[in-house]
Amino acid sequence: MSKKTNKFSASDFGTEREVSEKPVFYFGSQNYKWMLIGLACIVVGFLLMMGPDANTVDGKFDPNSWNDDIFSIRRIRIAPLLIVIGFLIEVYAILKRK
Repeated sequence: MSKKTNKFSASDFGTEREVSEKPVFYFGSQNYKWMLIGLACIVVGFLLMMGPDANTVDGKFDPNSWNDDIFSIRRIRIAPLLIVIGFLIEVYAILKRK
């Protein structure tokens, strides 16, 4: 048999070729590992951002009280930073070659 090419000639007309190619995936195992790490960073960032509202006391809305915890370093700086880092890791995982 001739070398496998994408070009056909007149002598190939009417003959069947066996194509034994394994499916080729764009992402390898390293890509999936980085995707899971990025997803974990995003989830942790959103979990760190959770907490009581500004006017919540013991889980109930109270318009006469103010909760300063909404301005904590954890909710304002650390959680959004983790989310952005997670998205950057996701971009890296998608663009990384095998």
